[in-house]
Amino acid sequence: MGDERTSPYATPSATREVLERHGLYTKYALGQNFLVNDDVVRKIIELAEVGKGDHVLEVGPGIGTLTAALLQHAGHVTAVEMDHDLPAVLEDTLAPWWSRFTLLQMDALDVRGETLGEHAGAAGAAAMPNKLVSNLPYAVAATVVLDYLQRFSSLERATVMVQKEVADRMAARQGTKNYGAYTVKLSMYAQPAGRFSVAPGNFFPPPHVDSAVIRLDRVQPVGDDGQPLTPEEVAAACTMADAAFATRRKTIANSCKTYFSSRPEVQAALPGMFERAGIDPRRRGETLDRAEFIRLGKALLEV
Repeated sequence: MGDERTSPYATPSATREVLERHGLYTKYALGQNFLVNDDVVRKIIELAEVGKGDHVLEVGPGIGTLTAALLQHAGHVTAVEMDHDLPAVLEDTLAPWWSRFTLLQMDALDVRGETLGEHAGAAGAAAMPNKLVSNLPYAVAATVVLDYLQRFSSLERATVMVQKEVADRMAARQGTKNYGAYTVKLSMYAQPAGRFSVAPGNFFPPPHVDSAVIRLDRVQPVGDDGQPLTPEEVAAACTMADAAFATRRKTIANSCKTYFSSRPEVQAALPGMFERAGIDPRRRGETLDRAEFIRLGKALLEV
């Protein structure tokens, strides 16, 4: 573990040693998958372009493998971890950089802007987090990325390790099988700006799925008039994405009828909405691009 390593814990032996030292080896050897390839850690740091001016937000730091590397490059790191066994481990593994580290022991899906603001000030961080960099827990990865981009306007970029299929959905092109409501909604906040694959052998123990690291850079969506969308217009476009894919194999007219079954006033207005948006209601959701969903969202707000 020389100074040339990006993270001192990104090897199988170092990971085992940390877990055994804290009496956690048996528990975690059967559960979490720890990244044990230092080259992958280095590539994550490089793709994320982490620098001393950055306040990084990390979800699921584990034993601090990626966190240690982030702390050597960023100005401050705030990590969210709900496992009660891991704070003591992090206090050990991140000791050299502890003054620039903040730990929030809570469910990542419960984090709010005021929570981050309070802790950023208390920790002496210069500002709210501007980059999300994480080896995400796969069960919540898709939800966390979209939720955090929606909740935290300070985030300029997300560079995350996710299951390959999730990365495929994040970066899917219009008209492909992976293109769906999630893809459209994510595109209202960010666009893919880089990606690389990570095979199971880079983890201990190896997972049963392939992984990918994907970088998403924030975008400001605009309407046909070139004006930035309001938060209400973005939310309405996202609603229409959900509606168009509610029954994927049906036309958008039929899918939207199903989605808005509890809102008869919207059901009745659908033909006019499609006409104002200039969209043939016989098309299917996967054929619509972001601009068309934005037009549908604006039409929805007029109902």
